[in-house]
Formats: sequence, C-alpha cells, structure tokens
Amino acid sequence: MTESAVSHQQAGSTERNSWAPMVGLFLAQVLMSFNVAALPVSLGGMVEAFGVPPTVVSSTIVVYGLAVAALVMVGAKLGQRIGWVLIFRVVIGLFAVSAVLMITAPSVGFAIAGQAVAGASAAIIVPSLVALIAENYHGAQQATAIGSLGSARALSGVSAFLIGGALGTWVGWRPVFGIVLAIAVAVFIFSFRLRSDGGDRSVKIDIVGAILIGLAIVLLTLGFNNLNAWGVFFAKDAAPFTIIGVSPAPLFVLVGIVLGQAFVFWTLRRMRTGQVPLVDLSVLSSPQERAAVYAMFIVVAMEAALNFSVPLYIQIVQGRSPLDTSLAMMPFNLTVFVTAMLVVRFYQRYSPRTIALFSFALTTIALLWLAFVVTNNWETLPTILGLIVFGVGQGSLVTLVFNVLVTSAPKNRAGDVGSIRGTTQNLASAVGTAVIGALLVTLLGLLVARAVLGHPELPPELLAQVDLTNINFVSNDQLRQTLEQTSASASQVDAAVAINEEVRLRTLRFGLLIMAGISAVAAVPASRLPNYRPEALDDPSQWDDA
Repeated sequence: MTESAVSHQQAGSTERNSWAPMVGLFLAQVLMSFNVAALPVSLGGMVEAFGVPPTVVSSTIVVYGLAVAALVMVGAKLGQRIGWVLIFRVVIGLFAVSAVLMITAPSVGFAIAGQAVAGASAAIIVPSLVALIAENYHGAQQATAIGSLGSARALSGVSAFLIGGALGTWVGWRPVFGIVLAIAVAVFIFSFRLRSDGGDRSVKIDIVGAILIGLAIVLLTLGFNNLNAWGVFFAKDAAPFTIIGVSPAPLFVLVGIVLGQAFVFWTLRRMRTGQVPLVDLSVLSSPQERAAVYAMFIVVAMEAALNFSVPLYIQIVQGRSPLDTSLAMMPFNLTVFVTAMLVVRFYQRYSPRTIALFSFALTTIALLWLAFVVTNNWETLPTILGLIVFGVGQGSLVTLVFNVLVTSAPKNRAGDVGSIRGTTQNLASAVGTAVIGALLVTLLGLLVARAVLGHPELPPELLAQVDLTNINFVSNDQLRQTLEQTSASASQVDAAVAINEEVRLRTLRFGLLIMAGISAVAAVPASRLPNYRPEALDDPSQWDDA
C-alpha cells in the first residue's frame, strides 16, 4: 500500500460516516443473491409455463453464472474508467430490466436473455460493491460493511427459498421476480447517497486479457459443471461430443487452466512494460494476500458443496419439498448471517491468522460431527448443532478473508480486489458443486455395487432387468416404481429400498468426511494470513509476518 493510501485510511478510520449509503450496497448484494436463489425455486413453474424440459430452463442459471464469471474483470475496468457511482446506477437499472423480462417472458428464450442481462449487470455490481465501500467507509466501519455483504448472501438465500417457495406454491413463479424488481428500484434510490471519485478516461481495457480470462472462466465453469453429465473421464451419452472416447468436461478444464496461465503471463508482461492490465495482480503480490484468495476459494467451495449435498439428500433421497429443504438449512444460513456481522468485533483483539485457524478448526469439527451423527431424520438436535457450528466457522471466514484483501489494497485498487473476489467466488462455487457431485455419484456407484452383490435376495435375473448401480440419487418411492415394472417380488423390492436408504446415507457421510479433510487442509493457507497487531489494522505495512 502507498504512503498516501495508508495515511488516508488512518485518517478516515476516525470518521463515522452515515450508514445510509451502505443500505443501498447491502440491498445490491441481496439483489444478486436473491435472484440467484430464486432461479432453482422457479424452475418447476417455468417448466410448466413454457412447456420445455428442465434442462432447457436450467440454462437460465448457467447463463447468469457464466456472464458474471466471464465479465467481472472487464466490469472492474469499466467502473474505473466511467466512475463507480455512475456505472453502478446504470447496471442496477439494467438489473431491473432483467427482472421485467423475467416477469413478462412469453417464452424460455426471454427468460434466458433476462438472466444474461442480469449476469452482465452483476459482473459490474460485484467490483462496484468493493470499490464503493472503500470510497465511503474506512477502518472499523469498513470491516463492518464488508461483513454485511457476507451476511446479505445468507439472508437473501433463506428469504428466496421461503418467499419463492411460498409464492411458487400458491401464486406463481413470476411474482418472485417482482420482488427482484422492487429491490432494484430501492437500490437505485439509495445510490444517490453514495459518493465516489469520478472516472478516469485514461484507463484502457486490455482486450486480449479479457478474451483470455473470459474463455478460461467459461471453459472451467462448463467443464466442472458437466463432470457428472458428460463424464469425469470417459464420455457419457449426454456428452455433446467426444475425443477418442474422452469426455469434453476434463478437456474443457485442462484448456481453461492453460488459458488462465496464459492470462497471468500476459498480464505480468503488460505490467512490466508499463501498460494497464485488465486486473492489477500487484494486489496479490504478498504471500498473505495470495493466502487470502486460496482461503476464500476453499471457503466458498465448501459452502457450495454443503448447499448441494444436503438439499440433494433431503429432496431426492427423502423426497421432501424445497420448502422443507430451506427450513432444514435455516440453522446454517441464519448462523452465517449473524456471524458474518459479529465477527468484526474480534478484529481488534485477534489477528486474521488466529481467527482463520480457529474458524477452519470449527468447520472441520462440525463436518466430522455431521458425518457421524447424520441420520435419515434430518431435524435431529445433533444435526442442527453441527450445522450451527459449521455456520459459525463459515460466516467468520467469508467476512475475514474478504476483509484481508480489501484492507491490504489501496483505495484505487478496490475494483481489482472486487473482480478477483467475483472470479474466485464464481469459480469456487462451480468447482465445489461439481466436485462433490461427481464424488458422491462415484462413491454411490461403488457402494451400491458392493451392497447388491452381497445381498442374497437380489438374484442376477433381477439385476439383468434393472441395473441398480446406475440408479442415481433417487427417493424410495421412485425406486419402488422402477422395481414394480420388473419381476421383483415384494421382499426383493423391500431389500432394494433398504439398500437405497443405507448406501445413500453412507455416501453422504463419506462426502462429509472428505469435506472435513479439505477443511483441515485449509489450515495451510490460513497459517499464511496476516498476523498483525490490533493497532496495525489500518496500516498493512506494519503487519507481522512471523
């Protein structure tokens, strides 16, 4: 950090600015998170309204995520060039337009276009939030403001499931996006309380860098998201194409990694020659800053993995509704919401390294606990306690690692921090969901095959009629319906259902154990986080690396 930036933060740390601007920024985070959480809740209604398969409607989710991930770095540069407040208002208006498209969509094509507009808008909103917080708040207020973004994600996730589930059941899916429109209007009104420096017309956008990182993120996201559908290595029937029988999913991941490396080399070359890069990698110049990014990736990936595996089990295996799922996940989401706000109170007493190591210890213990206590009845007290402890660790980490990055960067690099945060979060979410999904399906196949072969009531003649090892995560009712179309007797159906319950629960427990191992490994990057003294919070140059 430059001397002027440090002195600015130190002087600003004594000011107490109005929280009114932060209300708008908080609602902007709610706007994006509510829209994302509302899409899965609305899938069933859109399938019925448009008369298309679920795979087509799910393109709305894919298009949104790809637009955010691919354009977020370009969005940061546009904000620096045009000015953060002005471009923030413009893209909030565009987000409102996307909500209108969703409300009035006569076909699924309009809904996909609406989410493409929303994703492109969010690609600018994400770095805008960081830059505008840095412009409007400093010191302890800045830490609290950053914490509110993490809590906003959790709050909007809970509310979207509850409100969206209720509206979708009793009214319809379109009014859910009426709420998105109302939030966008509120954010636009509050945006007039924000202050920011004007844009810098001298800022250039690196087109080559934008193409490299855009293609890298798109290929990585598509690759990881389709590991299950297209095949982890060998191509499945659903794969769009194959190369010598190999699935395109791992090939996309490989090419995406190569393009990502090319982007880094290209960016460093531009920085060495004095040209403006797409993102200033100097914000990751120290081991502490890189450790914060690694920790953020693990934190978001773990959250995505849990948010995938638990609803998968509750909705598919137990056959319960999305509303039941949101109620079951509420202890976790509410705990993340509260902890993300309260953890800033500990920043003056403990270093980021101490808080991170303690928080990763909590998430590891919670996942180990859940792996041993989870049963077919999800609402047991031991399970709820495990989710709460995991939420405490998760909420602390979401705020902490983000705060480390923002605090370590000069104010004029806040947009770069925001773009790195957006890219890391979107990629980690895709990786966490895809990897845990592929892992659970692989474990499921191995465990079912072993259980079927060792069960005397399931003869080879029955297995020839229905391959139980290829029945994915299905409910007991679905399994019974499948077996009723075969020559299976009542006792054989009961035996297959018993295998379904036992093996799927065991698979979930194995998945939780693996997640606990990843959480424990996260102590490595966490140990590299800053170990500064409390009085050095506003001056990263005083951080103690020991």
